[in-house]
Amino acid sequence: MDLLAEYRRATMFFEMGDASEAARLLEPIIAAEPGNSSVRQLLARAYFQTAQLGRAEEQLRELVERDPSDHYAHHVLGRTLERMNRPVEALRHLRIAAAMYATNTDYTTALRRVESRIGGRR
Repeated sequence: MDLLAEYRRATMFFEMGDASEAARLLEPIIAAEPGNSSVRQLLARAYFQTAQLGRAEEQLRELVERDPSDHYAHHVLGRTLERMNRPVEALRHLRIAAAMYATNTDYTTALRRVESRIGGRR
């Protein structure tokens, strides 16, 4: 299997809005190259888009563990936990992402939304 060609196909499907097909194509790639962060990130995003939130969380936790300075992985992990109705856990990752990239309005908006949702339950 040409992994690069399959990754490009998966990216194309993801960008066309077919995250399910992208995930299907990416799963064997990540099995063959578990250390490839780009593939893992796209797979996590595909899982997030298809509401396979447990799978998205697993991929994102791996990314954050490997590179704690990956603000995007922290943000998407926070959003995933938020969607899983785990706002207290989400808050930590959203705060980290917003602290690392304070000018990103998506990060700060998500952080404010979760902070207002949990109020005093921090």
